[in-house]
Amino acid sequence: MSSSESGDVHNKATVEELEKGSAVQISSTDKQLTRRVLWKLDTRILPVLAVLFLCSFLDRTNVGNARLYNLEADINITDHQYDQGLAVFYATYILSEIPSNLILKKLTPQIWLPCLTFFWGVSAMCLGFVQNFAGFAGVRALLGLTEGGLLPGIVLYLSTIYTRGELALRIGVFYTAASLSGAFGGLLARGISEIGTRGGLSKWRWIFVLEGLFTALVGIAAYFLLPNGAGSAKFLTPEERQFAVHRLNAGSGHGDGNHREKEASERFAWSEVVRGVLSAQTWFTAFAYFGILSGLYSFGLFLPTIITGLGYTADEAQLWSVIPYAVASVITVCTAFLSDRFRVRGVVMLCSLPLAIIGYAVIANTKNDKVKYGMTFLMATGLYSSVPPVLGWLSNNSAGHYKRATTSGLQLAIANCGGFVAVFIYPKTQGPVYYEGHTVILGLLCAGWLFVLCNVLYCWKVNRDKANGKYEKYRGFGDDRDPTFKLVL
Repeated sequence: MSSSESGDVHNKATVEELEKGSAVQISSTDKQLTRRVLWKLDTRILPVLAVLFLCSFLDRTNVGNARLYNLEADINITDHQYDQGLAVFYATYILSEIPSNLILKKLTPQIWLPCLTFFWGVSAMCLGFVQNFAGFAGVRALLGLTEGGLLPGIVLYLSTIYTRGELALRIGVFYTAASLSGAFGGLLARGISEIGTRGGLSKWRWIFVLEGLFTALVGIAAYFLLPNGAGSAKFLTPEERQFAVHRLNAGSGHGDGNHREKEASERFAWSEVVRGVLSAQTWFTAFAYFGILSGLYSFGLFLPTIITGLGYTADEAQLWSVIPYAVASVITVCTAFLSDRFRVRGVVMLCSLPLAIIGYAVIANTKNDKVKYGMTFLMATGLYSSVPPVLGWLSNNSAGHYKRATTSGLQLAIANCGGFVAVFIYPKTQGPVYYEGHTVILGLLCAGWLFVLCNVLYCWKVNRDKANGKYEKYRGFGDDRDPTFKLVL
């Protein structure tokens, strides 16, 4: 065998070892230090992000709760104008996601994420003082513009702090805040409504004012609590900070390549943006997430109205909407844990999405109120538990900071178009059955399942091609094209 052939065999073996996670041995001391660092990161950063995202969903979906307390009648708008007000939010929300992610590194997460939170909190407060359709639509547009950068920013931020095999669980933990916001949103709206018309404001106005004020205060607090990264976290000792950075650069032996070190000094380049836009994984996961978010937004915006249509009063609807969200939050964390434990993303989604598909299929074709309510548990569980894997998946498989910033932003921009779907497919005239709306979401979820399957097969093929030496020309690039970088299935 020639020296070049033996070198190729050695390179191939090295790639395979990296992919199996056997190339790096971690000492018991490093394991203890890893646990200590992760515990501090988890307990200091994740709670802050969870509260930020909780505020995001509260301020995004409280309009559904406010609707139950005569918002439309008080500002003299029609059902169609109400839907337009919801739609304009998603328009500005979507437009802001990629630009926000591209400037995150320059402005730093410690400044940018709290600023976004503060300004959308102020915008949410302003909703409590609108008097007509123009004011309602204008403030909703401003709310979308300020809030849009949060979720892609959080995903990008977490991807610089945790390894690829740790990301889904962390996304799952903070994303359960979305599930819990559904529970707390109903309870909070119910409690705030007890204020009545004190101060000359109606019940629905108090919902916007108090929840928006809370968000603004959280944004201010977040500035003092969030570090820019593991290397600058003041709650870590100097030894822990050095180790936290080292373990990211080392890649933990799971086929990460050496992209972290290059990302630290990476400068903006339009070629990386183009690479992100043209990535097949971006579009596969974005279209799958589009179906999921179409269901999530319709579920969050209209669940109180749907339950009211089942025969409950407005106050009862707020309380009965709590339980499906609470159950979904627990299952979401468990699913995310399994996703990290077995280092799979799409495979998990292929199992979780059918729960929501079954739920929508049944609820669209039954008139039994108890069965309908029971199906909301499957719907919430299947939808929410699919989110951490799909968000972590694309971030895991995108190396190069600005490519990952682009893919995360574009994925969410496309997926959030599901907000437009959700706004217009559940008009009051369809209630309480909502057959057409549920059928549309059912079709989107089935299509989403197929897109997930396509991406699993695509990633499997790329890994096989890397193992067979077809990506050798990219060796040393330090990004996701490098043959030492294994795509997560």
